[in-house]
Amino acid sequence: MKRALSLLALLAAATAGAQSTPRTVNIGLGYLPNVQFTPFYVADKLGYFRAEGLNVKFQHGYVSELMPLLLQGKLDFIVGDPEDAIFARNQGAPVRYVMAMYQKSPVTVFSTKPLNRASDLKGKTVGIPGTFGSSYAALRALLDSADLQEGRDVRLASIGFTQLDAVRAGRVDAAVGFVNNEVVQLRNAGQKVYTLDISGAYPMVGSGLITLDKTLTGDLARKVVRASQRGLKFTVTDPARAFKLAQPVFGTGGGTLDVLRASTPLIQSAYTRANGLGASDPSAWTRAIAALVKQGSLPAGTKADAFYTNSLISKTVR
Repeated sequence: MKRALSLLALLAAATAGAQSTPRTVNIGLGYLPNVQFTPFYVADKLGYFRAEGLNVKFQHGYVSELMPLLLQGKLDFIVGDPEDAIFARNQGAPVRYVMAMYQKSPVTVFSTKPLNRASDLKGKTVGIPGTFGSSYAALRALLDSADLQEGRDVRLASIGFTQLDAVRAGRVDAAVGFVNNEVVQLRNAGQKVYTLDISGAYPMVGSGLITLDKTLTGDLARKVVRASQRGLKFTVTDPARAFKLAQPVFGTGGGTLDVLRASTPLIQSAYTRANGLGASDPSAWTRAIAALVKQGSLPAGTKADAFYTNSLISKTVR
């Protein structure tokens, strides 16, 4: 009897150990370790993923490199722009955008010369990383809102990711960049910066979590989203402490506290205060998808809810 009880005790201990072993989850983050990913680094540092029974591993790279790894099952989630999920799904990839890190796209058109409205771009040269992605989609919507045509009214110059230097050197009149990057750097250098808010023409949410359809069927996605939401909440509540916790990951060259402070207003909105941090505003998606259809980037009749879901969002994390 004693031997049987000992075997049962060992079996129970082994089962408990197996149950407590964290599940590894692989998340792809953009290009290099950077301050913009602070909510995810914080969620790891403060044990939010561990509290969900997860052991998170981050992998950095361009989304063009990370998306194939997601589709191959080598990554469980990636952080990318909504357009990354939209265009991949439109081509048949079973991906879906499941949590918005930013409620408002940080994309803007900026210049050190007076720039007050979209019509001011007429006759100007605008620098852009290239004719792809969220920057290009947003710029096209902005030009369309002012009845300006690419090539005829505004010249676009593909300048890679040299927007800051190109504007400073006067190689372009304005450039498409980010309110929480180039604009912050110019202002910190004491320069006057003019920006155009693109959200009226293209009210898309910003970068967020993307995963496979099949991942939505289990509990993994809900756990990852909940831990990430907690990271978002900590970051907006205490940016300085969040920065201090995350900086060992991205180093001194990965961005400043000023950049993080400029990012935190993008994380919250009236919609998240009612529906939880990370929730996507359906009206924003609908209007942005309509703009992409008008541009010819998506077929007529495309529905916004084909690309995202709010089903994993915890409304208690606000």
